[in-house]
Amino acid sequence: MRHGKKFNHLGRKTAHRKAMLANMACSLIEHKRINTTVAKAKALKKFVEPLVTKSKEDTTHNRRIVFSKLRQKEAVTELFRDVATKVGDRPGGYTRIIKLGNRLGDNADMAMIELVDYNEIYNAGKKAKKTTRRSRRGGSKPAAAVPVETNASNEEE
Repeated sequence: MRHGKKFNHLGRKTAHRKAMLANMACSLIEHKRINTTVAKAKALKKFVEPLVTKSKEDTTHNRRIVFSKLRQKEAVTELFRDVATKVGDRPGGYTRIIKLGNRLGDNADMAMIELVDYNEIYNAGKKAKKTTRRSRRGGSKPAAAVPVETNASNEEE
Protein backbone atom coordinates (compact mmCIF):
# COMPACT_ATOMS: atom_id res chain seq x y z
CA MET A 1 0.00 0.00 0.00
CA ARG A 2 1.15 3.53 -0.68
CA HIS A 3 -0.50 5.42 2.15
CA GLY A 4 0.83 8.95 2.53
CA LYS A 5 3.29 8.69 -0.36
CA LYS A 6 2.63 11.75 -2.51
CA PHE A 7 5.98 11.94 -4.31
CA ASN A 8 5.67 11.90 -8.10
CA HIS A 9 8.04 9.27 -9.50
CA LEU A 10 7.59 10.54 -13.08
CA GLY A 11 7.77 7.00 -14.47
CA ARG A 12 11.48 6.65 -13.73
CA LYS A 13 13.80 4.83 -11.38
CA THR A 14 15.36 6.79 -8.54
CA ALA A 15 18.77 7.42 -10.11
CA HIS A 16 17.24 8.50 -13.43
CA ARG A 17 14.77 10.82 -11.71
CA LYS A 18 17.44 12.47 -9.54
CA ALA A 19 19.74 12.97 -12.52
CA MET A 20 16.91 14.41 -14.61
CA LEU A 21 15.86 16.85 -11.88
CA ALA A 22 19.47 17.91 -11.31
CA ASN A 23 19.95 18.59 -15.04
CA MET A 24 16.65 20.48 -15.27
CA ALA A 25 17.56 22.57 -12.21
CA CYS A 26 20.94 23.45 -13.72
CA SER A 27 19.21 24.47 -16.97
CA LEU A 28 16.71 26.57 -15.03
CA ILE A 29 19.49 28.35 -13.13
CA GLU A 30 21.46 28.95 -16.33
CA HIS A 31 18.62 30.05 -18.64
CA LYS A 32 16.20 31.43 -15.98
CA ARG A 33 13.25 29.69 -17.69
CA ILE A 34 12.64 26.34 -19.38
CA ASN A 35 9.75 24.59 -21.12
CA THR A 36 8.75 21.14 -19.90
CA THR A 37 5.68 19.13 -18.97
CA VAL A 38 3.49 20.23 -16.08
CA ALA A 39 4.34 17.16 -13.98
CA LYS A 40 8.08 17.68 -14.40
CA ALA A 41 7.71 21.41 -13.68
CA LYS A 42 5.92 20.69 -10.39
CA ALA A 43 8.56 18.14 -9.40
CA LEU A 44 11.31 20.59 -10.35
CA LYS A 45 9.71 23.31 -8.24
CA LYS A 46 9.87 21.07 -5.15
CA PHE A 47 13.48 20.21 -6.02
CA VAL A 48 14.89 23.68 -6.73
CA GLU A 49 13.15 25.93 -4.18
CA PRO A 50 15.01 24.51 -1.14
CA LEU A 51 18.28 24.92 -3.05
CA VAL A 52 17.56 28.60 -3.67
CA THR A 53 16.75 29.02 0.02
CA LYS A 54 20.10 27.43 0.90
CA SER A 55 21.87 29.79 -1.49
CA LYS A 56 20.69 32.87 0.40
CA GLU A 57 23.30 32.13 3.08
CA ASP A 58 26.68 31.68 1.40
CA THR A 59 28.58 29.19 3.54
CA THR A 60 30.83 26.32 2.56
CA HIS A 61 28.39 23.86 4.09
CA ASN A 62 25.45 25.19 2.04
CA ARG A 63 27.54 25.17 -1.12
CA ARG A 64 28.44 21.51 -0.56
CA ILE A 65 24.82 20.55 0.10
CA VAL A 66 23.66 22.30 -3.09
CA PHE A 67 26.54 20.80 -5.10
CA SER A 68 25.58 17.31 -3.93
CA LYS A 69 22.14 17.87 -5.47
CA LEU A 70 23.06 19.79 -8.64
CA ARG A 71 26.42 18.16 -9.51
CA GLN A 72 27.59 21.10 -11.68
CA LYS A 73 30.07 23.60 -10.33
CA GLU A 74 29.06 26.37 -12.75
CA ALA A 75 25.39 26.12 -11.78
CA VAL A 76 26.25 26.27 -8.08
CA THR A 77 28.44 29.32 -8.65
CA GLU A 78 25.73 31.14 -10.60
CA LEU A 79 23.09 30.19 -8.05
CA PHE A 80 25.08 31.58 -5.12
CA ARG A 81 26.44 34.63 -6.96
CA ASP A 82 23.63 35.93 -9.18
CA VAL A 83 20.35 34.29 -8.22
CA ALA A 84 20.79 34.54 -4.44
CA THR A 85 21.48 38.27 -4.57
CA LYS A 86 18.37 38.86 -6.67
CA VAL A 87 16.02 36.83 -4.43
CA GLY A 88 17.66 37.72 -1.12
CA ASP A 89 14.66 39.57 0.31
CA ARG A 90 11.99 37.17 -0.99
CA PRO A 91 10.65 34.79 1.71
CA GLY A 92 9.93 31.94 -0.70
CA GLY A 93 8.14 31.25 -3.97
CA TYR A 94 11.16 31.66 -6.21
CA THR A 95 9.66 29.92 -9.25
CA ARG A 96 6.52 30.37 -11.32
CA ILE A 97 4.78 27.75 -13.47
CA ILE A 98 2.84 29.02 -16.50
CA LYS A 99 0.79 26.48 -18.44
CA LEU A 100 1.27 26.64 -22.19
CA GLY A 101 -1.22 24.15 -23.62
CA ASN A 102 -0.71 20.71 -25.11
CA ARG A 103 2.25 19.33 -27.03
CA LEU A 104 1.54 18.47 -30.66
CA GLY A 105 3.09 15.00 -30.72
CA ASP A 106 1.54 13.30 -27.71
CA ASN A 107 -0.88 15.93 -26.32
CA ALA A 108 1.06 16.26 -23.06
CA ASP A 109 0.33 19.29 -20.87
CA MET A 110 3.22 21.71 -21.33
CA ALA A 111 4.36 24.44 -18.97
CA MET A 112 7.07 27.05 -18.64
CA ILE A 113 8.84 27.22 -15.29
CA GLU A 114 10.83 30.37 -14.58
CA LEU A 115 12.59 32.19 -11.79
CA VAL A 116 10.20 34.88 -10.62
CA ASP A 117 12.58 37.81 -10.20
CA TYR A 118 14.02 37.49 -13.72
CA ASN A 119 10.77 38.20 -15.57
CA GLU A 120 10.54 41.96 -16.10
CA ILE A 121 7.19 41.74 -17.90
CA TYR A 122 5.31 40.28 -14.92
CA ASN A 123 7.04 42.53 -12.38
CA ALA A 124 6.69 45.81 -14.34
CA GLY A 125 3.23 46.94 -13.21
CA LYS A 126 3.34 45.67 -9.65
CA LYS A 127 4.30 47.78 -6.71
CA ALA A 128 5.76 46.52 -3.46
CA LYS A 129 3.29 44.80 -1.15
CA LYS A 130 2.73 45.77 2.43
CA THR A 131 4.48 43.38 4.75
CA THR A 132 2.08 43.58 7.68
CA ARG A 133 -1.32 41.98 7.65
CA ARG A 134 -3.82 42.36 10.42
CA SER A 135 -7.32 41.07 10.81
CA ARG A 136 -9.92 43.31 12.38
CA ARG A 137 -12.58 40.74 13.19
CA GLY A 138 -13.14 41.45 16.84
CA GLY A 139 -10.64 44.22 17.29
CA SER A 140 -11.25 47.88 17.71
CA LYS A 141 -11.82 50.21 14.80
CA PRO A 142 -8.88 52.31 13.65
CA ALA A 143 -8.50 55.57 15.51
CA ALA A 144 -9.72 58.69 13.76
CA ALA A 145 -7.07 61.01 12.45
CA VAL A 146 -6.55 63.50 15.25
CA PRO A 147 -4.24 66.41 14.46
CA VAL A 148 -1.32 66.36 16.79
CA GLU A 149 -0.02 69.73 17.88
CA THR A 150 3.71 70.07 17.67
CA ASN A 151 6.14 72.64 18.84
CA ALA A 152 7.39 73.07 15.29
CA SER A 153 4.97 75.95 14.68
CA ASN A 154 6.21 77.71 17.81
CA GLU A 155 9.84 77.36 16.77
CA GLU A 156 9.22 78.98 13.39
CA GLU A 157 7.87 82.22 14.86
